[in-house]
Amino acid sequence: MRPLWGRAPRFADLAPEAAVDLAYQVMLRRSPDPGGRDNSLSLLRSGLTNQELVDSLRASSEYHRDVRYPGKLLGHSLHASRCQFVRSLPPGRVIVDLGGTDLGNPAGAMVAMGYPYRFDSLTIIDLPSEDRHEIYRQDATTSESVDTPLGPVTYRYHSMTDLSGIPDDSVDLVYSGQSIEHVPPEAGRHVLAEVTRILRPGGHLGLDTPNGTVTRLQQDEFVDPDHEVEYRLDELRDLVEGSGLAVVDCKGANYSGRGLAAGRFDVDEVAGNSGLYWDAAACYLLCVVATKP
Repeated sequence: MRPLWGRAPRFADLAPEAAVDLAYQVMLRRSPDPGGRDNSLSLLRSGLTNQELVDSLRASSEYHRDVRYPGKLLGHSLHASRCQFVRSLPPGRVIVDLGGTDLGNPAGAMVAMGYPYRFDSLTIIDLPSEDRHEIYRQDATTSESVDTPLGPVTYRYHSMTDLSGIPDDSVDLVYSGQSIEHVPPEAGRHVLAEVTRILRPGGHLGLDTPNGTVTRLQQDEFVDPDHEVEYRLDELRDLVEGSGLAVVDCKGANYSGRGLAAGRFDVDEVAGNSGLYWDAAACYLLCVVATKP
């Protein structure tokens, strides 16, 4: 109920009983059970703030098990999974991100998605805005250099098929997030050959891309009008290993096991199963980490 003066109270200022009820409804989508209510009130009496109570529910098993993205939020669910993959990538002092523009953040996709490690340099290679498909354009091109809390980010505006300006054996980590599918397979082989050239021995490639096995169940055409190919797991492995890299980890994002077994696309299943999974071939996205021997 709104106060008489017309302003709703801030969540932080709610009385404990009201805060517990609202926190459970928002985070767990249910009313608190008696035991949960008593425990939450005890936490608030012991000094936990209302917002910290929300954080405690966000860490609960029930939240991670039962609070699922609906099918209409598939894109949001996939983004959350990709953030998990980016945070799992190995540390690198010198990083190249292929196609790493973030339309909402000049620091670029890796920093925006939670990459945790400091770096000496991160170079984003992406097309100028006017050369991108219209769904990836922005009003203005990001400046050539951006300072971030993790280190300096530099932009180079050209095709990722041209890595000639980067010396041999000079890069610790290359990330290709939702980019390899935007070039034809022959160009993709050239890109990965160049990635192998610029990586130091022991350096890593992290790559995520749609899994054609699942996306073909979703629709007959590519799921993005700018895609040139959507690889299946064996095809992606062949592409990566054919460049001279060794796959050291292969996970999938957004598990679609039940729908795949039935030969149909279940958008609620795929969106609801956000996160990384062992059975990559049955997931919506393929997430591969490879190393240069």
